[in-house]
Amino acid sequence: MAVTAGPAVEDGLGASSLVELAVRRLRSEILSGALVPGERLVEEQLTRRFGTSRAPLREALRLLGQQGLVEHLPRRGVRVTELSARDIDELFSLRDALERFAVDRALRAGTRPSTAALRAATEQMERAAQAGDAAEQAAGHRAFHLALVGLADHRQLLRTYEPVLTQLQLYMATNLRREAVAASPQEGADRHRRLCDAVDSGDLDAVLTELGHHGARTYLAPELDG
Repeated sequence: MAVTAGPAVEDGLGASSLVELAVRRLRSEILSGALVPGERLVEEQLTRRFGTSRAPLREALRLLGQQGLVEHLPRRGVRVTELSARDIDELFSLRDALERFAVDRALRAGTRPSTAALRAATEQMERAAQAGDAAEQAAGHRAFHLALVGLADHRQLLRTYEPVLTQLQLYMATNLRREAVAASPQEGADRHRRLCDAVDSGDLDAVLTELGHHGARTYLAPELDG
């Protein structure tokens, strides 16, 4: 990937746009597994790669810290967040509880919610699986689960859910090889399509059953299984 010099990137872009660009690029690299937990993020290297100055990069790292993707360590700089076994187990159980609340609220409302966003995200995952594009797979996965919780039309729920999903994607990105052994990327997309079909049916029990077999345990470390 070609690296553009700093002034060329910064010309014509405001500070907020530069920060947003750095956040998007770093988040994409972390959630696709290109940057791994514990890896140091060196400002000088990143400013050269992204073609930007230190100020927007530091603000981007601050925002990513709020999202739980990076850690600022005293006198040691910034690194990609490392999650403990307990963190991972708690995040998966919290995601499950929030998603179950969301679909229960959505399907008990009496009107069948639109699954257009779920289907679009599933198709994105399928295309990425065929192309072997890990970053696009991660983006499709994120879009699917945000759309699933979005069915509840509950803003505070979505605000609570999004950082949980973000941290889980960080963990999942480091375990793609584990998933590749247990299930191919296409099988992962198929799981999401089955969940989408269950939501489309309006059958709450079917949705909850599908959520229970959605594959979260695929990613868990051996000491968390069982």
